[in-house]
Amino acid sequence: MIPMNAAPIPDARRPNVLVILADEWRAHNVGYAGDDQVRTPNIDRLAAESINYTQAISGEPICCPARASFLTGQYPLQHGVYINDVELKPDGLTIAQVFRDHGYRTGYIGKWHLYGSPEGRFERREAFIPLAARLGFEFWKALECTHDYNRSAYYADDDPTKRYWDGYDAFGQTDAALEYIAEDTPKPFFLMLSYGPPHFPLQTAPDRFRALYEDAEIRLPENVPDWAREEATRDLRGYFAHIAALDECVGRLLDDVDLDNTVVVFSSDHGDMLWSQGLEHKLVPWEESVRVPLLIRTPDRSAATSAQLFNSPDLMPTLLGFAGLPIPASVSGTDLSMPETGPRTAFLSAPAAYSSLRRSGMEEYRGVRDVRFTYVRTISGPWLLYDNLEDPFQMVNRCGDPAYADEQSRLETELMSWLDALGDEFLPGDVYLRRDGLEHYFEVNEPLGFSGTEQWNSTNERGRYFTIDTALSEIAAHGAARDLVRSVAPPWMEFDTPLAMRRSIRIVAMSTDSHLTAARLKDLDDRLLSLGPRSQDPRTSIALPAWPPSERLTPLTDL
Repeated sequence: MIPMNAAPIPDARRPNVLVILADEWRAHNVGYAGDDQVRTPNIDRLAAESINYTQAISGEPICCPARASFLTGQYPLQHGVYINDVELKPDGLTIAQVFRDHGYRTGYIGKWHLYGSPEGRFERREAFIPLAARLGFEFWKALECTHDYNRSAYYADDDPTKRYWDGYDAFGQTDAALEYIAEDTPKPFFLMLSYGPPHFPLQTAPDRFRALYEDAEIRLPENVPDWAREEATRDLRGYFAHIAALDECVGRLLDDVDLDNTVVVFSSDHGDMLWSQGLEHKLVPWEESVRVPLLIRTPDRSAATSAQLFNSPDLMPTLLGFAGLPIPASVSGTDLSMPETGPRTAFLSAPAAYSSLRRSGMEEYRGVRDVRFTYVRTISGPWLLYDNLEDPFQMVNRCGDPAYADEQSRLETELMSWLDALGDEFLPGDVYLRRDGLEHYFEVNEPLGFSGTEQWNSTNERGRYFTIDTALSEIAAHGAARDLVRSVAPPWMEFDTPLAMRRSIRIVAMSTDSHLTAARLKDLDDRLLSLGPRSQDPRTSIALPAWPPSERLTPLTDL
């Protein structure tokens, strides 16, 4: 899977490497890809001078797994960060350690999200990150995770004093990057600049960028259902405003960096659904979630368009290849610095159902995507098959269609080859969570909902019924379900905050000294199930994001 590097570059001529990383930026929302609604003149300028990898994929499209793959060149079950907020503890060299060990000064600015929260309740998202956990980055102005872009904290190097960026954080982070780049030193640099936007919240870009879209007509994709159009329009106004702000930052970087001796990379950790398919968030295998922009400008390569399948683990070996550095044996990704290399397909995975998967009633999945087709199976069986050339908005699910039987068989064989190559047994997600001691994490216990359109449905059937995994707000809105829970545990229906009511009976039982035994909780679950299906209204079927209790959750091992 890992071809040899090109001939090593002598130390004196090794290029600087600047990686500009956005969060939740979709591949098609850039001007150079044909989107005339976004304002990206500076990124378009970069694209005109870059290799444009049009088939760049986020194999597990959510923050921590993707970022861990960037730094290790490994797939999620290999590096161990297959759910959010798990600390990355690599068993091989990271990309920063390789650059550092070959004479580069290394720097990181912005969102990190690899220190983890071992209590499983986001408790270290604003904690100081010690040097040993920075994985080879020496210069440091970063924070684990925040999306409060206008009051955004960070820590500088080894000082545990919390500081704050002035105003909109991407502007201050760009200033810090320019100062780092301008340092007078004979060493080349490897710098990762990791912006938080355009990740939600979507209405927080500076006013002058929001004003650009305040009254603008927003054309929605065909796959946004009618019931979600108003919300999608509002969200895209804010999303495009964040994009315009970041484009200005990219322009400042391009104006100041020495392009004659710097590899410049622009990409994102994953995309986002933004109401396509009736889904709000990422982690799902549709195009809006998995496809990301990827531009690589090098001093010695002409602009080009590449259809190579480029997955998150490929970033590390590819950048090492462009810099002429050796690729560690621990890397599973492919060096795509040379044309016409790489696998036929990109591997997709969500080894455990958590976060937006649970809230949407979806199961753990594996899949493959080539230049034309997307094929996905869940733990229950084949689920999705799309012809992305004939059906770019993925409106017709061809899974099980006799006319596509040969393609489905071919892609199933390709998927089995990936599983074999990666040693992935495709076990139920709970097996991995128990093995790795992650059952107490809030996001793997979030309430269950359900989702679907005319051409696909979520596959976790429990989400369609009242259970102990249903959000308390939904139980409270249903008379029989509410009365049943009140008869067993009255205090559980008396929470006075909306976020608390977004939790489930399971979460409450895991976070309190419940008087209910596992047997009584199982009985309550059975009685709720007997009430029958929940309302089929798509506007309420997906559980809303909640926030974890202050206590560490205790797994309900006997339930």
